[in-house]
Amino acid sequence: MEENKTMPVIELRHIQKHFGTQHVLKDINLSVRKGEVVAIIGPSGSGKSTLCRTINRLETIDSGEIYIEGKPLPQEGKALAALRARVGMVFQSFNLFEHKKVIDNVTLAPVEILHQKRSEAKKNALELLKRVGVDSQAYKLPSQLSGGQQQRVAIARTLAMNPAAILMDEPTSALDPEMINEVLEVITELAKDGMTMVIVTHEMNFARNVADRIIFMDNGTILEEADPQSFFTAPKTERAKQFLNSLTKKDLLA
Repeated sequence: MEENKTMPVIELRHIQKHFGTQHVLKDINLSVRKGEVVAIIGPSGSGKSTLCRTINRLETIDSGEIYIEGKPLPQEGKALAALRARVGMVFQSFNLFEHKKVIDNVTLAPVEILHQKRSEAKKNALELLKRVGVDSQAYKLPSQLSGGQQQRVAIARTLAMNPAAILMDEPTSALDPEMINEVLEVITELAKDGMTMVIVTHEMNFARNVADRIIFMDNGTILEEADPQSFFTAPKTERAKQFLNSLTKKDLLA
């Protein structure tokens, strides 16, 4: 049993990925422990989103191994679907079903994939919508909600699957500035509750205050890996120093 406690929830070993002739992920090794929040940061085009999307095979890989809760992630089939269900995904653009009410967006996967009773899924969905602050919007269509509300619904939908970990790919990048904080507050609460998360973000202050570990990427590689205090005050590589110097004080300070 002790081994299971120390086993990573997510583990990537020697991941390689090309888009045509472009080598976008170069020998990526990453391990994420239970309850850990890992923020992936870096310049545009550094491979952050691609890395995030390979974890549950939304992007295929050329070589390497991916493990979810100690089990190798299959290439395809029912076994892939089962393991993929253990890793939730929150996208930049919400990806809600526009023709379905909020409550139906949240209950669909638990009923269809986890085979929950509809009444149980609905009860759970309403509790989750309340947890993220949008329970009053349960019977509206996504188009009737603000972007911040839609993203909070997307988070509730992910939580409804009771995942072992959640991947977030720039969860605030499609939001108006005033809506960003309401979504970051929800994610911060999830972190406090011990949810395992891998978050690609350009919100540096959020990464500094919420993440347990910072992964800094550039040109398809992980250049630095450190706790937030160490990374933001004493980056080890020149590239990380350049990146931090390019940011404004507003980006870096609360």
